[in-house]
Amino acid sequence: QLQASGGGLVQAGGSLRLSCATPKRTFSNNAVGWFRQAPGKEREFVAAISWRGDVISYAESVKGRFAISRDNAKNMVFLQMNTLQPEDTAVYYCAVGKKSYGTTSYKDYNYWGQGTEVTVSS
Repeated sequence: QLQASGGGLVQAGGSLRLSCATPKRTFSNNAVGWFRQAPGKEREFVAAISWRGDVISYAESVKGRFAISRDNAKNMVFLQMNTLQPEDTAVYYCAVGKKSYGTTSYKDYNYWGQGTEVTVSS
């Protein structure tokens, strides 16, 4: 089962680094994505990285502030979040995709982990 960690409370302008530990059998050759869900809102795409790490995509709202990376040797994926804003407050989920490249649709991900909560105070 995927396990996301690293969330917490941070002031606006601060940084957090989220980690996602994945079982090898669900990780090999697959893209990994990060999604988030704020209270009362639908789950939305944040970032995705292909199996080889050569194709990366971000939601417009986080582009330039967040960076996704992966360590295939350790079956880990990371989300470095800088210049956090109150609107980034949400529960963040990592998910393993059905394909080697990532997409923005949650329907293309079939393994989900427990989320980690991020709260950004103003």
